[in-house]
Amino acid sequence: MIIESQRMVFLGGAGVSTESGIPDYRSATGLYAQDDKTFYTGATILSHTFFYEHPSLFYQYYKGKLIHREAKPNAAHYVLAKLEKEFGLQLIITQNIDGLHQQAGSDHVYEMHGSMHQNYCTVCGKRYLLQDVMDSTTWVPYCVCGGIIRPEVVLYEEPLDRKMLQQAIQVIRKADLMIVGGTTLAVNPARGLVKYFRGKSLVFINLDETKLDHRADLIIRQKIGSVMSLLDERLIRQRG
Repeated sequence: MIIESQRMVFLGGAGVSTESGIPDYRSATGLYAQDDKTFYTGATILSHTFFYEHPSLFYQYYKGKLIHREAKPNAAHYVLAKLEKEFGLQLIITQNIDGLHQQAGSDHVYEMHGSMHQNYCTVCGKRYLLQDVMDSTTWVPYCVCGGIIRPEVVLYEEPLDRKMLQQAIQVIRKADLMIVGGTTLAVNPARGLVKYFRGKSLVFINLDETKLDHRADLIIRQKIGSVMSLLDERLIRQRG
């Protein structure tokens, strides 16, 4: 499918980064399964309202659970970067905020939920790096102007970037091969994006069933890093 493809697109979820040591959200061992239900759930904490009402609690959860500065790209990230450079992968659409695709060398990445590496002051708009946020001597990082710094990530109750979403949809519509990996497609808009694909081959790589398995032309029930490693070996042999 890859060899024959002219316009490929990849849609990935948290499962792409679990092999880098970053937990997902909704699996049996994911972040939300670890929630102490007597207090706030992760889904509540990671919301627009909660951030502005309880910034200290938000940052305790965010820094403690979501930030993994030691994480490195795994085989899935590196092989996807190779597919972009050598095999016509047009766009990587990711639900992750970790920036590992770019670290692995991918240039065309749409981060649906933003990036932990981009931060800004909620008062003056001054930009900050992740390092600035993590180096703060208090849980809540403050700007030089006194405003609260927040990550440029999409929290619950907030909309996605409509312009970037429309651009992603256009790429999907024109693709002849769509690979979906590391996501159960349990929630929109990721699930909805798949419905725009009208190309030749739709491939799902995920340990568990997805909500749209019935639409797939090929389903692989394995860790995506392992699958991509094997794929890389076969592509090398194919090219001689």
